[in-house]
Amino acid sequence: MSLHGKLVVGSIIELNKLVEASEDHKNVLSSGFGSNGVDLVSGGPPCQSFSMAGMRKKDCDKNTLPWEFAKFVSNVKPKVALLENVTGILRAFKDEDGNKFHAWFEVAKVFASIGYVPLCLHVNARMAGVAQNRPRFIMIAVRHDVCEVLMRSFKKNGTDYEMWQTSLRFYQLVDKNKNNLDAVEFGELPYYDAEKRDCERFETSEILDNLVAVNYSRAVSVKDALDDLKQNSPSKPSEFVNRLNSCFSGYTKSTSGELANHEFRLNSHAVKCRFRIYQVLQQLSNRAINADVLSVMKGETETLTDTAWSAMASYEFLDAKEEKLMSFRNKSDFETYLKDFRTKKQTQKALDPTAPAPAALSIPDDACHYDERELRVLTVREMARIQSFPDNFEFRSKVTTGGQMRKFEVPQYTQVGNAVPPLLGLALGESIKKLLDRYNSLIKLEERHIQEQQVQYESQQVIA
Repeated sequence: MSLHGKLVVGSIIELNKLVEASEDHKNVLSSGFGSNGVDLVSGGPPCQSFSMAGMRKKDCDKNTLPWEFAKFVSNVKPKVALLENVTGILRAFKDEDGNKFHAWFEVAKVFASIGYVPLCLHVNARMAGVAQNRPRFIMIAVRHDVCEVLMRSFKKNGTDYEMWQTSLRFYQLVDKNKNNLDAVEFGELPYYDAEKRDCERFETSEILDNLVAVNYSRAVSVKDALDDLKQNSPSKPSEFVNRLNSCFSGYTKSTSGELANHEFRLNSHAVKCRFRIYQVLQQLSNRAINADVLSVMKGETETLTDTAWSAMASYEFLDAKEEKLMSFRNKSDFETYLKDFRTKKQTQKALDPTAPAPAALSIPDDACHYDERELRVLTVREMARIQSFPDNFEFRSKVTTGGQMRKFEVPQYTQVGNAVPPLLGLALGESIKKLLDRYNSLIKLEERHIQEQQVQYESQQVIA
């Protein structure tokens, strides 16, 4: 069976079995179908439960997936492997015996053990132009022989040389302890934080600078991303929307010719009343008042503080029965109103139109719209806009699903929420392209130099 031009869909475990069962398959893949090898293999296996100890105990099926991803990389031998994961992977975890481990560090050791030099990063999609605070762990693992060539292209003592030299020392330490990876202790490899301590490193890097192209003052806001999609008085598409659709034009194409995935969900009147309360709380942006109001809505307390009532009294709320906004004249009536719309939801909030969306935004119930005339959850298309998907990228399958079916179906909201934002993917792709361009240029330069030496040697032999 020829794999060239085929789309192979299935579990990474089954894919490895397919590759390992046929030496021909392995050879054609690792050679890039005869075109000078594979440049990149990327993936996002769940790593939170992964530890060397956990892998040995095989106490969790998910523990095997980082190994399977590494195994595929080992089989195919790309020049670069890219791994993406949630930012929580940087926190210490505990195994069933109570021992601490750092999953990202364990994964880095695995990749070093199969011949790759890992550079570990903590980046935020917002800094790549996405309308969301979406921090992510990224590991760029470069094959050792490729890294050795790249090191010759970096300026000595420059940012890129320093960062990759640190990773190279880690690789050498792992190689030295290949038969006992537990001997390589946490702390031997840093991760670089683009938002905090290492921002200047990213800015001065020739490879990673595009990952911090957008600073806080130029961050794309929710309003930039969504205002033209409103039902009521939509604005013209923002510069962000036009740039986004232009950026990915030619790569995706809508089959219907209309804006897909923008069906509005029905919300009950009671839910709309709660949404208006959330909008007011967002505008006030006061933690104490927020906690005070929500404690009444959750049934934890019966009365508001005078401070909270004074702040809320100046706003209008959705009438309990009619589709119109109204104000309250006294604290008691407003407390009754809050009790009428009690909820057990813990995290639901209204979006701030002036800022990027929060990181926790992957299901419809996470947030409601910011406009008082749009008392509703976001559509799939609006979530996709926040994530930086172009408008002609269509999401298929059911809009939502639940229960046991989540094991078999990936609904549209989940497809958006779990995706790597395209603009972040583009920025990472540009960084990897810079690495590969450097490598290819240096290889060609060295090959030309060898050819020139050979010609010079042969001409000297003729003269002799």
